[in-house]
Amino acid sequence: MRPKTTVLILALSILAGAMCFASPQMGTWKLNEAKSKLDPSMGKNNTVTYESAGNKIKVTVDGTEAKGKPHHDEWVGRFDGKDYPVTGDPSSDMRSYKQVNDHTMDIMVKKDGKLVATGQIMVAADGKSRTVKISGTTAKGKKFHSMGFYDRQ
Repeated sequence: MRPKTTVLILALSILAGAMCFASPQMGTWKLNEAKSKLDPSMGKNNTVTYESAGNKIKVTVDGTEAKGKPHHDEWVGRFDGKDYPVTGDPSSDMRSYKQVNDHTMDIMVKKDGKLVATGQIMVAADGKSRTVKISGTTAKGKKFHSMGFYDRQ
């Protein structure tokens, strides 16, 4: 392989990796219950992790359901506003994230093709915390609104 070609491939690989990790959303976030206002009928996402998964992003959520049972779900996709499947979440089967600006994303949550929740995820300018505001309707038809505050780990 020619040296120029090798350098070009290496530079493009580094650029692609940097773009993937450039989002301030990336990393592990832990729920700060004292600063959060969670709907009691909803569960808690205690830890949320955003990490690179090839040319996509993997979001892993660990927490507890409303009745205290452990909860784990995963989503792999892009922050492009398109629906990608969720595994492990009985209340949703598709989720989409859309980058609004450097520190803000919109989220849409669906179950069986029906929109069940929408929200916004905002990372603070210093990158040390984030706020997740989400509203929707439960499977039983009850409306909810929650605001979770997370600290970067």
